[in-house]
Amino acid sequence: MSSIRPLIPLLIAAGILLGGNGLQGTLIALRGADEGFSASVIGFMGTSYFAGFLIGCVAISRIMKAVGHVRSFAALAAIASAGSLLLVLMIDPVTWSIIRFVTGFCFAGLFTTMESWLNSGVSNHNRARVLAIYRVVDIGTVTGAQFLIPGFGADGFAIFAIMSIMITLSLVPVSLGDRSNPAPPEDVKLDLARVWHISPLGCIGCIAVGVTNSAFRTLSPVYAEQIGMSVADVVIFVSAGIVGGALIQYPLGHLSDRWDRRMVLTLTTSAAMLAALALVFLAGMDPLSNFVLVFIFGSFAMPLFSLSAAHANDRAEKGEFVLVNAALMLFYSFGAIGGPFAAAAVMEYFGPHALFSFSAAVYLVFLLITLHRMRVTTSVPANRRRPFTALLRTSTIFSRLARRPGEPSKAAGSEQSFAKLDERAPD
Repeated sequence: MSSIRPLIPLLIAAGILLGGNGLQGTLIALRGADEGFSASVIGFMGTSYFAGFLIGCVAISRIMKAVGHVRSFAALAAIASAGSLLLVLMIDPVTWSIIRFVTGFCFAGLFTTMESWLNSGVSNHNRARVLAIYRVVDIGTVTGAQFLIPGFGADGFAIFAIMSIMITLSLVPVSLGDRSNPAPPEDVKLDLARVWHISPLGCIGCIAVGVTNSAFRTLSPVYAEQIGMSVADVVIFVSAGIVGGALIQYPLGHLSDRWDRRMVLTLTTSAAMLAALALVFLAGMDPLSNFVLVFIFGSFAMPLFSLSAAHANDRAEKGEFVLVNAALMLFYSFGAIGGPFAAAAVMEYFGPHALFSFSAAVYLVFLLITLHRMRVTTSVPANRRRPFTALLRTSTIFSRLARRPGEPSKAAGSEQSFAKLDERAPD
């Protein structure tokens, strides 16, 4: 525990940020629907957020090199906090889309800064424990923050003020709890062509998951609101999908370590597709049926990113873990940019249940591609498979935090890049 104690302020700040970000995504959809914004407008806001997020992932390393971790974090948190208040002061779809773009940029930078800082403070003996705590913080705060909405309502100023306060308070543990200011990380080498060559299926899987998961996170509150759920039921609906993915991810990952990962991808994608179709044809307007089915949907839809990444890593050379997973997160972001707007357009024409028809169609395409790849390429032998790692889609730096002891990195073009980043915890 003593080795974790110096990281507690950063984990607290991460929890506040993750919760605030998750709260904002749901609140935007609910308040936008209350203000009369169409599903396509709300979907475009989701697209704007992920476009900003993608650019933020690429640009933040330069910002950290220019001004350091603390100043980068402070500036981005201040902008994101101000943006949260502007949402309620300027209720306009164009303005909200711009704010969501800026917010996406800020959160990408905040998560990158946070995870770079955490990575500089972990050593091989506490890396797994820090990752486990970080994942618990992620799921706990994102889920818990959702329930502030029914407590304070989505139709007033208070919930936006609370969201701004949460983002601002993340500055406190960062400013007071850690006097270090580690060297900025080396730029992540984003060789997308190389990663595509390593595993086309892994890249396609991350794009498909980006399309469907971003559509779900952006538009599931709109779906729930349009079928007549109360605000409290909307929050439960969204949370059920998130929790389902968190609970089932590790059993699926363990199974994929023992079987051909493409077989597990096939089964998981098929289950996600069937759950999506069940939400279309069986759930109806009943809240309980929707809760149960979206839990099942999330259980199989959310882990697909980590399963796709695990398959890609099996085919990569030793030392390419960081390179591969940083690139895969960008492939995810490419899909996430288009997913919300495309799904919203389908909802506009065919109604709220079309959100899950859209997801089912994407899963069907990915399933067919997976089956084709299984036919034309051989599986990776069991003795060459690397243990499954559950990956968060918060920043490209998370792959550095999640790398295993003894895993060298080619991401910065130097075998010593991590030693330069963290002389306190050399590999």
